[in-house]
Amino acid sequence: MCAVDRKSGERGICGQTTEIKVARAALHFWEEPCISGEMGSGAVFFSGCALHCVFCQNENIANGTAGKVISTERLGEIFLELQEKCANNINLVTPGQFVPQIIKAVELARNQNLKIPIVYNTSSYENVDTIRSLEGIVDIYLPDFKYFDTALSAKYSHAPDYPAVAKAVIAEMVRQTGAAVFENGEDSLMKRGTIVRHLILPGCTKDSKAVLKYLHETYENQIYISIMHQFTPLSNVKKYPELNRKITDREYDEVIDFAIDIGIENGFIQEGETAEESFIPEFDNEGV
Repeated sequence: MCAVDRKSGERGICGQTTEIKVARAALHFWEEPCISGEMGSGAVFFSGCALHCVFCQNENIANGTAGKVISTERLGEIFLELQEKCANNINLVTPGQFVPQIIKAVELARNQNLKIPIVYNTSSYENVDTIRSLEGIVDIYLPDFKYFDTALSAKYSHAPDYPAVAKAVIAEMVRQTGAAVFENGEDSLMKRGTIVRHLILPGCTKDSKAVLKYLHETYENQIYISIMHQFTPLSNVKKYPELNRKITDREYDEVIDFAIDIGIENGFIQEGETAEESFIPEFDNEGV
């Protein structure tokens, strides 16, 4: 996205060089049911992020302060270790800054009997060519679609081009995966497909509806849509008082009712109390 020559040691918008940096590799149970299942998703949290959201829930890895530098070979070993722990899949979290190295690591691991699906978990603020390079490597895409309104994406993520970039990226993902494929029906694990996530922000239900309308009109039942209730206000939103609260049940229900009214059938909703800091993992280099 930023045209920086990271091979020379420069750091990009993501805050990283070409050295792979990982902050956690462990079983993760808080994804969508078809991703986490009963045994957990093998989540690998990469350091750095090209999108600088003012409300980031994983700020200490997004800004690159947490994590450990590892080799491509070690990354491949981590994938195999997670498979040995009975992970349902390998879940690459914010991986865009390390895609060439990840491709090599996946190939190394597959040559050593890595069989579980690869999940690509991203903000969608990526170069489309990067996503094209992952065809045949990634089985399941788990992209965000954070905003439809460019004013919101500029204000809260410093990225006025986010909606256009996300639309192009998600289109390429869906082209690759096609309609979702499950092991044994919709209540089982996903083997292939695209799940688009949308996190509702406080006071932004109008934008959430615009996101859902666009996704449904564009893809209908080719994708699953995950409508998320888990916005957690942390200390980083103090300069944005309108974000310094959880979303209300009324706001969430309003968006869910809209999704039902426009005919969205393939989706996930969150029930219960999900907006807690206890749901944010410890980025302590576990498994790295």
